[in-house]
Amino acid sequence: MIIGIDLGTTNSLAAYYTEDGPRIIPNRLGERLTPSAVSIDENDQVYVGKTALERMAVHPDEGASLFKRSMGSRKEFHLGGRTFSAEELSSFVLRSLKEDAEYYLGQEVTEAVISVPAYFNDIKRKATKRAGELAGFKVERIISEPTAAAIAYGLYQKKDSTRFLVFDLGGGTFDVSILELDDDIMEVRAVAGDNYLGGEDFTNLILDTFLEEHHIDKNSLSEKERLYFRNQAEKCKCQNGADSFFRMQAVRNGERLESLITRRDFDKKAAQLFDRIKQPVRRSLADAGVRISEIDEIVLVGGTTKMPAVRKFVGKLFGRLPDTSVNPDEAVALGAAIQGAMKERRESIREVILTDVCPFTLGTEVSIRTEGDRLESNHFCPILERNTVIPASRTEKFYTVYDHQTQVDIHILQGESRFASNNVSLGTISLTVPDNKAGEEEISVTYTYDVNALLEVEAKIKSTGETVTKLIKNQESDMTLEQMQARMKELSYLKIHPRDQEPNKVLLLRGERLYEEATGELREQLEAVTRQFEYILDKQDPDRIAEARKDYEEALDWIEEELWSGQ
Repeated sequence: MIIGIDLGTTNSLAAYYTEDGPRIIPNRLGERLTPSAVSIDENDQVYVGKTALERMAVHPDEGASLFKRSMGSRKEFHLGGRTFSAEELSSFVLRSLKEDAEYYLGQEVTEAVISVPAYFNDIKRKATKRAGELAGFKVERIISEPTAAAIAYGLYQKKDSTRFLVFDLGGGTFDVSILELDDDIMEVRAVAGDNYLGGEDFTNLILDTFLEEHHIDKNSLSEKERLYFRNQAEKCKCQNGADSFFRMQAVRNGERLESLITRRDFDKKAAQLFDRIKQPVRRSLADAGVRISEIDEIVLVGGTTKMPAVRKFVGKLFGRLPDTSVNPDEAVALGAAIQGAMKERRESIREVILTDVCPFTLGTEVSIRTEGDRLESNHFCPILERNTVIPASRTEKFYTVYDHQTQVDIHILQGESRFASNNVSLGTISLTVPDNKAGEEEISVTYTYDVNALLEVEAKIKSTGETVTKLIKNQESDMTLEQMQARMKELSYLKIHPRDQEPNKVLLLRGERLYEEATGELREQLEAVTRQFEYILDKQDPDRIAEARKDYEEALDWIEEELWSGQ
């Protein structure tokens, strides 16, 4: 069976397709969203999601979140005395979703369609695919988040030609994509975005305002305090609703602190973030060659688009209200599930051909002659322009620049700068050419880019017919099949916490966090109710545990409310 997965910066979720349409798969806590967080204790037990977040509040050095932003990089995360890459941490989240899906559906789940931001480059896309494979999935299709969202909104079902813009502002990334539907072909016309702009930046804005108002130096905070204040800022961002202000509360050294940020002040402080949003929107429209008035539908994706300030900005930017008929938190996962059903050729679903584009320009480094016949290197020559519909193949001809030149290096680059050194290096092909005069040896270079974001570069020497081909893989952290299998075996010893204990563990960790925040009588009450719950757990009676869990959760809710009202 194939499921669809939205592997998000802040939250992840899975969905499956039914005859009545796509449905979200609840996790082991009965919730639809699983926080993209991992914590590992001293016994090598892995905690994922809400449980990990609660544990990180007490043991911040043993957990990690926001690792999606580091996918495909060399960045290392140190948890439980061990070192992990971003894709390995993502694989724990994916494995947890896989287990939840198999438990809920009552059958084995072997394959997944996993979404990625449209603006993810080749390295990050391959890292996402590896994360799925490490989790035990067969991953044959990586789908761009805006394309998945467009499918979820049912835009693929429209009969007439439709042009729509997907505005995707998630926890850690921003994408804007322009797509067109014509008969049974859904074509991505242009994508643009920012891999380092999302809801976390709005959370940081609230946090920085709070710390500044209360004269707290961020550098003076311990890791636990830093995480605590950030969590309070996140609560403030998510709970402001229709209020005319943001209210952030926190406790430090026994003192209750509070800040009120009016919407007007917030909009002013967020102006720089909104300006960063405008740039990719303008670029996508320019690349697609369309005006805002020519867009038929505007749809919102990503949890951050639920913020009133963001929706107000979008309405003002586009001069109309966007379509919000689908939960923006769930749209991508639902669309990925529909794509999985299309891949299975379900009779109940209209099958469409999905085309994508190359999100970045691909080219090579060249030398050019300037005034005075001076040879200047470090220039970028585009071969496949950004937003070229894929699969695509393009060929450019190059020539030797020196007399008696016998070595040619094809430096494969990705980026938009006219200077080679400012772009991302993907690899190099080296060729030995016949000794000849400058400009006499011709080398044809062909770039072929497919729907799975694989780039093949072929270089051919015209005079000899010699051809060298290279499949570009992640230069930073790519693994061979044998290396991946070895790493999977190495990671297999790590124990995901048993399903039947997960709801209990998250409550106990919540109790531990509240105990650290409380004092006096509330702390004594916390200790009493926690001991009572632990006593019932030791009896291993499922019925008694279920009843005690409900009572314990109600007690924690009351204590947390008292903790704030009593400050």
